[in-house]
Amino acid sequence: MRVGGWQRLWGRRVVLGIPYVWLVAFFLVPLLIVGKISISEIAQAVPPYEPLLEFAEGGLVAVRATFTNFTLLFEDDLYVTAYFQSLTIAGISTIFCLLIGYPMALAIARAREDRRGPLLLLVILPFWTSFLIRVYAWMGILKDEGLLNGLLLWLGVINEPLVILNTDTAVYIGIIYSYLPFMVLPLYATLEKLDPALLEAAADLGAKPLRAFWSVTLPLSVPGIVAGSLLVFVPAVGEYVIPDLLGGGDTQMLGKALWDMFALNRDWPSAAALAVVMLAALAVPIALFQKWQTKLEQAEDEV
Repeated sequence: MRVGGWQRLWGRRVVLGIPYVWLVAFFLVPLLIVGKISISEIAQAVPPYEPLLEFAEGGLVAVRATFTNFTLLFEDDLYVTAYFQSLTIAGISTIFCLLIGYPMALAIARAREDRRGPLLLLVILPFWTSFLIRVYAWMGILKDEGLLNGLLLWLGVINEPLVILNTDTAVYIGIIYSYLPFMVLPLYATLEKLDPALLEAAADLGAKPLRAFWSVTLPLSVPGIVAGSLLVFVPAVGEYVIPDLLGGGDTQMLGKALWDMFALNRDWPSAAALAVVMLAALAVPIALFQKWQTKLEQAEDEV
C-alpha cells in the first residue's frame, strides 16, 4: 500500500476513533465507577464506602461486593413511590408536551418559508436564559401573591388565591414549559420534510382536511413523535430542580431522592444503586426506539 493510502487509512481510523474515546472516557468509565460504588458497603469514611477489593497477605484478593443496596430500594416504600411517581409525572408531562407541541410544530412547518426562522427562534429563545432563573420565575408566577393569582383576582375569575405552588400541578407546569422545545423541534424537523403533494393527492381522492391529517400527516410524523417523546420523557424522569423548587413535600421523584441520599444521608452506595436502576429503566425505551428506527430505515432503503 502506498504512503498516501496508509495516511488515509490511519486518518479515517483517528476520525472514527475520537467519538469512541470520548464515549469510553466520559460515559463508560463513569458508569463503571457508579456500578462499583453501587455494590460497595457504606462506611464512615472519605469517600463514604468500603473498597470493593481488599489485598491480603500472600497476594490474596478479597471481593467485598454486596447487592443489599439494590434490594433496599425495592423494600423501602419511599423509593418505590418515587419511582412510580417519577414515571407518572414524566409520562403525563410528555403527553401534554405532545398535545401542545404538535400543533405548534405543524403551524411552523406550514408557515411561509421566510417566517419559519423567526418562529423557530421564539421556540428556542428560552434556552438563552438560565434554566434555574426560569424555574425561579415560575415560583414568582405561581405563588399565592404571584402574577397568575393577581391576574385571576383582577379579572374576577376567582375570589381567593389558588394554591398552585408546592403542588404536583406546579411540577407539571414547570416540566411542560421547560421541555416543550424538545418536543417541538424534532416534530418540526419531521413535518417540514413531508411532501405537500401527498395532502393534495388525498384531497383529490375526496379526503377532507381532518381525514387527510389522520391518514397522511400523523402516520408520517410518528418518528418525530417518538423522538420528541423520548427527549422529554427521559430527562423528566430524573428531574431534580423543578420538583425541589416548585413541588411540595409530597412530590417525590427519583432525582430528588437521589440527591437526598447522596448529599444529605451520605449513602453513596444506595444512591449509586438508585442511579443504576434508573439508568436501566430508561435504557429499555431508548433501545426499543433505536431498534424500531433501524427497521424503519431498512424498510425505506428496500423501497
